[in-house]
Amino acid sequence: MTSRLAGRFSLPPFLRGLSARLLVLTVIFVMVSEVLIFVPSVARFRLNYLQAKVADAELAILALEATPDNMVSEPLARELLAHVGAHFIVLHKPAVTLMLDTGTPTRIDATYDLGDDGFMRLIADALTTLVDRHNRVLRVLDLSPRDPHVVVEAAIDEAPLQKAMRDYASHILELSVVISLITAALLYLALQWLLVAPLRRLTQSMVSFRADPEDESRSIAPSRRADELGLAQRELAQMQETVRQALRHNARLAALGTAVTKINHDLRNILSTARLMSDSLADSEVPEVKRVTPRLLAAIDRAVALCTNTLRFTREGAPPLRRTRFALAGLVEEIAALVEPKSEDGARLHNKVAPTLMVEADREQLFRVVLNLARNAIEAGARHVTIAARPDIEAINIEIADDGPGLPPKARDNLFRPFAGSARPGGTGLGLAIAREIMRAHGGDIVLADSTGAGSAFMLTLPAPQEREDNVIEIANRRREI
Repeated sequence: MTSRLAGRFSLPPFLRGLSARLLVLTVIFVMVSEVLIFVPSVARFRLNYLQAKVADAELAILALEATPDNMVSEPLARELLAHVGAHFIVLHKPAVTLMLDTGTPTRIDATYDLGDDGFMRLIADALTTLVDRHNRVLRVLDLSPRDPHVVVEAAIDEAPLQKAMRDYASHILELSVVISLITAALLYLALQWLLVAPLRRLTQSMVSFRADPEDESRSIAPSRRADELGLAQRELAQMQETVRQALRHNARLAALGTAVTKINHDLRNILSTARLMSDSLADSEVPEVKRVTPRLLAAIDRAVALCTNTLRFTREGAPPLRRTRFALAGLVEEIAALVEPKSEDGARLHNKVAPTLMVEADREQLFRVVLNLARNAIEAGARHVTIAARPDIEAINIEIADDGPGLPPKARDNLFRPFAGSARPGGTGLGLAIAREIMRAHGGDIVLADSTGAGSAFMLTLPAPQEREDNVIEIANRRREI
């Protein structure tokens, strides 16, 4: 029931848009500005009205000075007072005081000295006059406009002043409404042209682009405007083109990945068959066959490993972890025992990890990462590989440094990118890409700390174990050494 009523009484689309809101806000703001101008203008109108009455009263009472005894007849006095609209008029001079009245006592309801009223007092008196419902008699005093030493005093009715002020206020209100509507209409048209229409184009282009990003006809045509909206249109057009190219590139990579996966699968089966058939050649007594067979088997093994790594990279994603707590030094010793015998030039792996340092990680996955880095260093020409670890309160930093020739610039620029970051000819770069996935799955990371002609150093970061008693001892020992 509530949703039906909300739908029935919902605003039309025009009133829900930005244009209508701008129009309404413009009218409101202009009216507020007019009100702020209206109140002082009404107060000024009241002051001018009273000052004009005082000036008329001074002219009327000057008729007394033309008589020998400073007196006029009662009919003339009534006529002069009626012309001014006053009950009595008093002229205070330094030497004499003149008075013009009808002889009837007059009750004074309020007295106003126009020379002493401040700005806020004038506004308050004007508002009082506007809202008052009684015809009060006002006693008004002001200096003579012709002689600052003369004070003119007059008693007038408030009703004519009130009527004049209300007429003036109604004219001001009508003028304010007309000005606000004209201003709002002009501002509305200007904003519609400068702001709302370009914003509508932006939003429509975004919605249309989201529906079909690969359709080039749905891109926004950027304008040549030099303001922020022109910049936004150009940036949106560039972003849409970038996204479109990225989608096409990803689509090609996806198709290529599917084809490579199928080819690798079949190629690995063919290589496995060739490996089985090559094993029989190892038992041959022919000298030439014995000499060639190890190299042939090694080449087949490398090809099988390449196919396996490629398939594993495309299928696995983030590896599942089986965390255990183990000594890092023991893992490094196992890697050294595996790497050193296969080194043709007698390369050595130096274990600088403290025996008491414990880590929490997937041992097999971490073994895979460290072995890959150590083997890469030795295959690149390093004679010595040093593995050290520095435990902190929040993390364990494992450094793998070598004395090899360092990484070439192309390898450093594309490091950790599959099929692009290999440092040796014929490599795929999958090892470092998989190593980063493994480290990030642990909550850590792997970065290239240094690479010069004197060697390279990789830094592996692992979160510190939750129970860190052994590591705290190791940290204290390192601080004492420092």
